[in-house]
Amino acid sequence: MTKLDIQVSVEDDGWGDEESLHELGSRILDASANFLAREEGQPFPDEPPEVSLVFTDDASIREINAEWRQQDKPTNVLSFPAFPVAPGQKPGPMLGDIVIARETVEREAVDLGKSFEEHLTHLLVHGFLHLLGYDHMETTQAEEMEALETRILASLGLSDPYAGQDPI
Repeated sequence: MTKLDIQVSVEDDGWGDEESLHELGSRILDASANFLAREEGQPFPDEPPEVSLVFTDDASIREINAEWRQQDKPTNVLSFPAFPVAPGQKPGPMLGDIVIARETVEREAVDLGKSFEEHLTHLLVHGFLHLLGYDHMETTQAEEMEALETRILASLGLSDPYAGQDPI
């Protein structure tokens, strides 16, 4: 059974307490890692690999997005792999950072007619897959990543977030 070493940083009071976010992040990411190991044969290091979760706000993620992606706007989630890794390749001891903006997640959840936690779960899975080398820049990559997200979310009891949409 794969277990991750989750580090949590809360930069916006609207997120609530760090312990609850740690429990949520651990539950979702450990389940994702175990799904990938079981269903996809994804290898993980013997020691629990570290993932950093940063729960922030729109202003902060906008700055990060502008600096690293040259997009001067807030976004829902950004992932920063610690080391380059291809999908299915064994990652190193540090997977990387997932940064999530509360206000954007709240707005999108309302727009999608989903609960905040359901949308946050999807974004954590999405960000985690980026740390493992998955991407959605090309249509075939997007289809593969979205199919994997959908299967992981189904294993968590959640519906297909892409139903009725073209790949991202």
